[in-house]
Amino acid sequence: GIAAFKSLDLVRQIRSAGGKVRTILTQSASEFVTPLSLQALTEDKVYSDIFSLTDESEMGHIQLSRKADLIVVAPATANFMAKMRAGISDDLASTVVLATDKPIIVAPAMNVRMWDKAATQENISVLKDRGIQFVGPNDGEMACGEYGLGRMSEPSEIINAIQLVLRPNRPLRGKTALVTAGPTWEPIDPVRFIANRSSGKQGYAIAEELAAAENDELILGDEAEEQEEGSNSRFIPTEEISQDLGVSFPVDI
Repeated sequence: GIAAFKSLDLVRQIRSAGGKVRTILTQSASEFVTPLSLQALTEDKVYSDIFSLTDESEMGHIQLSRKADLIVVAPATANFMAKMRAGISDDLASTVVLATDKPIIVAPAMNVRMWDKAATQENISVLKDRGIQFVGPNDGEMACGEYGLGRMSEPSEIINAIQLVLRPNRPLRGKTALVTAGPTWEPIDPVRFIANRSSGKQGYAIAEELAAAENDELILGDEAEEQEEGSNSRFIPTEEISQDLGVSFPVDI
């Protein structure tokens, strides 16, 4: 239920970033989110009924699956992922997913026990083998009171995944980059040192761009700027870093 509300924020953020969103609302999702809310956020029609003569005449399910650059299933329940694996298309959302020839991103959300079940993990493995991309789920407390994997990824994390899929040229994909950022401390003796007031912001910005180009990167410095949720950046204090960075941290860039 909470994940359905987070999807509203996901739509809002995609729109704020300049993206166009066309939504399909399942019957279960409509118990939590209203078509009016989605229509207000997307400024577009909300689709839900595969048997609607009006919807099929204006924008049939085949066109819905073809006109998008990619499809995001958020939140993706254990039930919906099972239908994706089996090729079941008994409503508009599952039919569009089955009919599409575009990339699909899945953001799972469910109880931790459901996530851990062998059937769910087998479904996920099969879908990944078919090229379906997954974002999350995250670890944390759930609405049911239990704790563990199953929380839907934050909208910022899903947007990062969307940007990676839609980015046409990724020459640095799979490369590991090392970025130094923040102030340096040069010891004079055991008491005194020479330092500077570098904020590290330029290094952090470079690292985020590298992350967007599908790098694994390291951010090094003494004062880590607060990283945006969903960031691929890692902060390592300079005192933990060997003098020979190339040996301690094998990198490509």
